[in-house]
Amino acid sequence: MDYLPIFLDLKYKNILVIGAGDVAFNKIKLLLSTHAVINIISKNLCSEIKSLLSQKKVFWISQKFKTSYLKNVFLVIAATNNTELNKKIFKKCSEFKILVNVVDDQSKCSFIFPSIINRSPILIAISSCGTAPVLLRLLRQKIEAMFPKRFGNVAKIAGQFRSIIKKRFSNLLERKRFWEKLFNSVFVQNIINGKEKEAICNLEKMIDKPDALIGEIILVGAGPGNSDLLTLRALQVMQEADVVLYDNLISQDILNLIRRDAKCIYVGKRAGIKSITQEKIIKLLIFLAKQGKKVVRLKGGDSFIFGRGGEELEAAKNANINIQVIPGITAGIGASAYSGIPLTHRNYAEGVVFITGYKCMKNIKNNWPILSDSSYTLVIYMARLQALEISKQLILHGRLKSTPIAIISQGTTINQEVIIGRLDEIDKIFKLIVSPSLLIIGNVVALHKKLEWFKDFSNTQNIKNISSII
Repeated sequence: MDYLPIFLDLKYKNILVIGAGDVAFNKIKLLLSTHAVINIISKNLCSEIKSLLSQKKVFWISQKFKTSYLKNVFLVIAATNNTELNKKIFKKCSEFKILVNVVDDQSKCSFIFPSIINRSPILIAISSCGTAPVLLRLLRQKIEAMFPKRFGNVAKIAGQFRSIIKKRFSNLLERKRFWEKLFNSVFVQNIINGKEKEAICNLEKMIDKPDALIGEIILVGAGPGNSDLLTLRALQVMQEADVVLYDNLISQDILNLIRRDAKCIYVGKRAGIKSITQEKIIKLLIFLAKQGKKVVRLKGGDSFIFGRGGEELEAAKNANINIQVIPGITAGIGASAYSGIPLTHRNYAEGVVFITGYKCMKNIKNNWPILSDSSYTLVIYMARLQALEISKQLILHGRLKSTPIAIISQGTTINQEVIIGRLDEIDKIFKLIVSPSLLIIGNVVALHKKLEWFKDFSNTQNIKNISSII
């Protein structure tokens, strides 16, 4: 991060502006909205600044810059065409530790002006750090469209009731729940529609008859790894959570999207590695929810696809705890799509079967004939530990040894690696790839060469054919 975004209180502080042309006027207009004291140094004044001077909104203190004018100044704007003068101003301000901005010369700025969306008291400031102003303008247009002009009044009215709410709800968590409920109610829409009296009436009713503090457990699928594939609803819930229990497969990019003051608890589990038991995870979920907390259970992929999410929600319902489910993109769908392998295709596969390879041999012993049907694509999660036995059983029950397979590790991420081979080479391939990995078996794998696309977006992606390695 090249610049720290901060909001400065300039009220009644002395601001020095050197230059009084159109560029200076635009900066002065912005500064006046903060109730700063604007002092101007310039030989000539543009008509707009002359008008401000006549209204006594600004002060014209000199025609020529002197170092002595920097005394008791909080911030300086240099908006002149004189390169040497701008250089001198920057140097002196740097010596005196005064914030300075030389307009259109980023190398001589100790701060830069962001692009501002003003819904006062809500302010949204965005910046490209001077690298892409046109892109920034397009982004600002999108953000502007998201927030109606009256949106700031929501914050104004809420602010007027803060002290009342604080007295009414002594518990911090109760206050948080109240505000969340209020801002998700008709209160906001009434203000946006100009019905402020109705909005205040709704607010007062909610203060008089608040709901009891009730915890809940929200099951969230975080997708296959790439943070871009997180759903909008998942992001919203992660921003509202009091506590997040997350698994081993959750990337740091996704963890960074969790609300900063939420407590994050690692409860990761991996096949073959000793870790916290499922029973302990369930007990912890229920314990936290009964404290009135909004508890997010964050799992890789989709929670209902080999994620044991159903077990956790069953326990929650048995304990009379409210639940929600936010689905995620399961690894089988995400990794195959990012590898250019369609799981079904009119000419290659009539359907797709998802199974887990972990402890699967006993559970599916009677289903090998179905799994060995070449008209179906087989997607196997956690296949590494039983890979060789799976291959043997499929071949024994009718799958051809030459059936194409793909093993995908770290799917959908910039570190994605895909190795293509044959069913009878499965053991050799797994020795070349890291976990977590996904196994796809079926004729659709033959399409990957034609349909692969992610390598064009990620130079680090690695697609190999086993025959070129062994």
